Amino acid sequence: MKIEPVDWRVHDEWAALQAVMVGTGLGMGDAPSLEDTFDPQSRQHVLNNTYPTELQVSNELDRLVAVLESRDIRVLRPDLVGMNQVFTRDIGLVIDDRFILTHMVEDRVKEQAGLKSMLHRNPGTVLTAPAEVQMEGGDIMPMPGEIWVGFAKNLDFESYTTARTNEAALDWLQEQFPDRKVRGFELQKSDKDPSKNALHLDCCLAPLGLGHLMYHPSGFKNPDDVDWIRATYPEEMRLELSSNEMEQMHGNVLSIAPDTVISSVGFDRTHKQMKRWGYQVITVDLRETAKMGGLLRCSTMPLRRNLPTS
Repeated sequence: MKIEPVDWRVHDEWAALQAVMVGTGLGMGDAPSLEDTFDPQSRQHVLNNTYPTELQVSNELDRLVAVLESRDIRVLRPDLVGMNQVFTRDIGLVIDDRFILTHMVEDRVKEQAGLKSMLHRNPGTVLTAPAEVQMEGGDIMPMPGEIWVGFAKNLDFESYTTARTNEAALDWLQEQFPDRKVRGFELQKSDKDPSKNALHLDCCLAPLGLGHLMYHPSGFKNPDDVDWIRATYPEEMRLELSSNEMEQMHGNVLSIAPDTVISSVGFDRTHKQMKRWGYQVITVDLRETAKMGGLLRCSTMPLRRNLPTS
C-alpha cells in the first residue's frame, strides 16, 4: 500500500495537529545494563528492577496512537531497526517547512535509521547540523517568532551524559531561521538524581496554546531565565511545578490543539489547573513508558500542524 508523504509544517507548539510520528516499543528488547542507561530515571528503574517490558511500552504507545487517530490525526511510526525507538521527539523535528535531523549522543544515533522511509517519501528540505552542533528535539520548541532551546554550556556538556544540546546549537539554529529569535535556556543537569536533572527543556517547561505555561524554576541554571518567564507570563497564567512533578514529568504534555492537551494519568494538580484555564485534558496511561525518562512530548514528533490562527 502506498503511503502518502506529509507536507511538513510546524510553526508553534500547539496549533491543531494533523500528522505526527509516534515512537514504538517494538524492538527495544530487555532492560539495559546500568552502564547503558542514558538518564537518571532509567537508571533508577534498572536498579529497582522496575524497568518496563517491551510489551508494556508497546501497548501504551498503541493506546496513544488510537487516541490520536480517533481525533483524525494521521499517525506514522518509525521503521523498525531493532533497538529502543520510543522517544521519537529527540531524533528530529519540523520547524516551519523544514525537517531538522538532530545530532544526538553517540549511543542514540542509530535510532535515526527509523526515519529512512519517511524522509525518502517526503520532498521537503532536510537540514543536518555540522558535527560540532549537538542537539536533541526535546530541547527545541518552535514558538511564535522564536525558537526556545534548552542547552548546556561546554563544561556541563562535557561532564554530564544528560547534557544533550550544546551552546553551538543556538548559533546554528539562528543561522537557519534568521526570521526567528533563538532564545536559550541553560538547564540543570544530574546523571544520577532525576529530581535535579532537566534532561530536556520539555521536562521543565511547557508552553500551552491559550497563553499559559507550566515550569519548574529549579530546572533552569540561570536565575535570569526564571525571571524572564515570570515577567513574560503573569502569575495567573503560569503554574510552578515541584521537583517531584518535574521528575515524574507532569509538564511533559502534547498539545493537539490550542485548547486541547494529552497528558498521562495521575497528574491531578496539573490536570485540574489546565482545566481551570480552559483546556480539554485527554489522559492516556503511559506510566510504564515514563520509567524510561519521557512522556507525551518525548514520544511524539509533530510533522504537520494547522497554520497559527493569529
